[in-house]
Amino acid sequence: MEPDNTIYIIDVTNRDGVQTSRLGLAKLEKTLLNFYLDEMGIFQSEFGFPVTRHETNYLNANLELVELGALKRIRLGGWMRAIKEDVELGFKLVPKLKHVNLSISTSDQMLKGKFMNRYTWDDILEMTCEAVEAAKRHGAETIGVNAEDSSRTELDRLIEFGLAAKEHGADRIRYCDTLGYDDPFTIYERVKKLAEATGIPVELHCHNDLGMAVACSVTGAKGAIDAGVDAYITTTVNGMGERAGNADLVSTILAVKKSSGFAKRYKLDEHIDLRYAWKICKYASLSFRVPIPVNQPAVGENAFAHESGIHADGALKDSRNYELYDYTEVGRGHIEMIETGRQITAGEYSGIKGFKNVAGRYKLKFKDEEEARKILELVRYANVHTQKPVTEDEMKFIARYPEQARKIMRVEP
Repeated sequence: MEPDNTIYIIDVTNRDGVQTSRLGLAKLEKTLLNFYLDEMGIFQSEFGFPVTRHETNYLNANLELVELGALKRIRLGGWMRAIKEDVELGFKLVPKLKHVNLSISTSDQMLKGKFMNRYTWDDILEMTCEAVEAAKRHGAETIGVNAEDSSRTELDRLIEFGLAAKEHGADRIRYCDTLGYDDPFTIYERVKKLAEATGIPVELHCHNDLGMAVACSVTGAKGAIDAGVDAYITTTVNGMGERAGNADLVSTILAVKKSSGFAKRYKLDEHIDLRYAWKICKYASLSFRVPIPVNQPAVGENAFAHESGIHADGALKDSRNYELYDYTEVGRGHIEMIETGRQITAGEYSGIKGFKNVAGRYKLKFKDEEEARKILELVRYANVHTQKPVTEDEMKFIARYPEQARKIMRVEP
């Protein structure tokens, strides 16, 4: 892809977000997130781990959904270690994979403390280049190389790493602030120098250990753009991720679109539509079973709430007095109805009459009784699979793509 000085979003909820300790997503929930990210115009979803066996059916089924046109624009990328053997296995298990990120540690701390000096720096370069070449042989259309712990890696080594990977066919280098160690000033300077020296697009992957993941992500992207290459920011929905999490999807987009130093100065992928923010954040909250903080930007309960007399008066006169953007821009403003009377739900023990009642509310129609019972059986399995009530969109997905749904929910030890 020719550089056009644009910031693209690669969401990694289905890879890094699901690595949140004690939490996770069912494969059906990961699939629905891919649909919502596609609706929102996100460039790429890092949708899972090709060498992890319990992901195989889910990954292959989602790639089938791409072929069917169900997922319309979004790219689905797999994450693997930058080890040739992993790449070979990944493409064996998921042969239609087209986009990959290959990851390896690059800092002295990791070489000594993680690899226990088993590998030299030259070994790291050789392993990475072999992995890139293997991915190319298997038909990968885009390859990103991830320098884990970039923020604690000597800049000269990062440049050498990027140039070597580029020479062997890599399309991007992922600058990983793995411990959230960088600040907005250091990451800007380091990424700008890295991009100038390599001429390769840079992905920013920032963790939130010091509370600066969004700030570091956007200033790192600024460094890449200022150096004349495209920038890619990795995010997760609601900032889910290891330890203190990752850069939040919606906050990152808002920072680029609305902040004084970025708005109208830096170009964000034109396909992004923030009106889907509320929908995707609510679904991720339900799926992870983690409430959205009351003060979360855009989607928190208090994001557009005013109580102070001065603030309420100002907001009523002109919303721009105390609101930087309108709530409709992030998909809010509708009334959500809560049923307080009789409820018929669909779950693992549902019968056909109750199921048809629920399906009718969702305006689902079946050609005959046999089809209805076939979908009911899958909905039962979905309830077992997620251990949550099946949502309207989940049921509609199952009804429309029953074969892919069956594959996604099949996990075989």
